[in-house]
Amino acid sequence: MTISDQDIIDVTPTRLNRTESLYVPAILQGLGTTLRHLFQNVGRDGKTKKNIWVVQYPEEKREDRPVEEGGLFRDNFRGVHRLNRDEDGRVRCVACFMCATACPANCIHIVAEESPWPDREKYPKQFDIDELRCIYCGMCEEACPCDAIELTPHYQITGLTRQEMIFDREKLLEVYDQTIEDKPM
Repeated sequence: MTISDQDIIDVTPTRLNRTESLYVPAILQGLGTTLRHLFQNVGRDGKTKKNIWVVQYPEEKREDRPVEEGGLFRDNFRGVHRLNRDEDGRVRCVACFMCATACPANCIHIVAEESPWPDREKYPKQFDIDELRCIYCGMCEEACPCDAIELTPHYQITGLTRQEMIFDREKLLEVYDQTIEDKPM
């Protein structure tokens, strides 16, 4: 098969003229686009085009997180994890590894051990969640057969080091104790 001369497209770049070689017009055009978007969107919400106010975060907190859906409001926010306790105050997890398997970010690490209680085979000797690696998708919550892990509506988690943001079993149970009155979604 031969290719005719009319089917060949010349793609060699054209030489820049003097003005184009300075790149100043392209830079000014880009800055103009940026400034136009800036002035159009300052003080406006992107979806509703209503004016919004700046919130001074540590002192003030936004409470308008619900999203309107069909006239009804629902809270679709997923925050920090918690590991639930059962009626006897024990960790509810049975170390089935379903949450760790379902997690797309691979941020859950479980070490199972034989359970000292007769009503289950295993319990988590170690249960760690790397909150910095987590994408808060809720797959762990959906995969758990015994509702042991939940995502709370709380978003105020801080840490100065990466190690502080790896929540172990005790810290996850502590979050449960602090948020026991809050019902996740």
